[in-house]
Amino acid sequence: QVQLVESGGDLVQPGGSLRLSCVASRSIFSTYVMAWYRQAPGKQRELVAFISRGGGTTNYVDSVKGRFTISRDNAKNTMYLQMNSLKPEDTAIYYCNRQSPGLWVSWGQGTQVTVSS
Repeated sequence: QVQLVESGGDLVQPGGSLRLSCVASRSIFSTYVMAWYRQAPGKQRELVAFISRGGGTTNYVDSVKGRFTISRDNAKNTMYLQMNSLKPEDTAIYYCNRQSPGLWVSWGQGTQVTVSS
């Protein structure tokens, strides 16, 4: 089964930027529609953005539109999330996985993003 490893999270001030990475263990990654999710303390996991297999189509939750950009490099089995103009409400653990819940693979550890002054 594919393993996913997220990285790039950090403590950042409001208005700052981060780039998250998600590395897959197998090249079958290129056949997956992929997504970034996040889970804030006491809240349910939510889908933040997803990207098509080839990267030509993307979609975002309204709260991050215009601030976050999802991308992927299938040659590197890697997906990215560029996060700009970060807000305290973006604080969460960020995870990557397939976009369809019925097709999820095992969840990774996630990467912590904390936005605070």
